[in-house]
Amino acid sequence: MSNLPNCPKCNSAYTYEDGSLLICPECAHEWTLEAETENREDHKIVKDANGNILNDGDTVTVIKDLKVKGSSSVLKMGTKVKNIRLVDGDHDIDCKIDGFGAMKLKSEFVKKI
Repeated sequence: MSNLPNCPKCNSAYTYEDGSLLICPECAHEWTLEAETENREDHKIVKDANGNILNDGDTVTVIKDLKVKGSSSVLKMGTKVKNIRLVDGDHDIDCKIDGFGAMKLKSEFVKKI
């Protein structure tokens, strides 16, 4: 039996090779071994202020008052931010906040709900 990786979509152990593709018979997902190693290496883990791992679509709250750059307003502690999107760069989180609009936040200033 060969050591093929589990399916990245459904985690099935019944994957098989077909030429250069790996195929899952349970969910019909197809991928290459090179794509899997690239995704594993490029995936950056983003953690909140408490050390919890954040994912796309999570809901977080702001843990301290934050000044909004270019504005005189302040983002208050306890503000709930729904449906976050993780991005690369200085600010880890892209989101929309009611009353403020599109914002970029650093993960060190939020906690996962």
